[in-house]
Amino acid sequence: MKDDETITRGTGNVFADLGYADAGERQTKLRLAHAINDVIGRRRLTQAATAEKLNVSQPKVSALANYKLDGFSVERLMTFLTALDQDVEIVIKKKPRSRPAGRISVVAA
Repeated sequence: MKDDETITRGTGNVFADLGYADAGERQTKLRLAHAINDVIGRRRLTQAATAEKLNVSQPKVSALANYKLDGFSVERLMTFLTALDQDVEIVIKKKPRSRPAGRISVVAA
């Protein structure tokens, strides 16, 4: 390693590391979309079948499959999960003192 090179540890949220103001929301959408795409993949659903199940157009399913998430809200992505027979649970709890701010996290079980 050269003297002028440094390694900076990431925050765990690539969007925050890149300076996006809405990094938390982007990370949440990404994790929800990943969970949706995982269910679709496990069930081997076509985009047409997925579109029918989610009550959206096939191009919307394509956008979701390619993680183009600007046209989707967090709420809508959670609704897609329930349409795919998945439970979505939101847990609110006090943050630890060791962390300066609250955070949003998505955990797929």
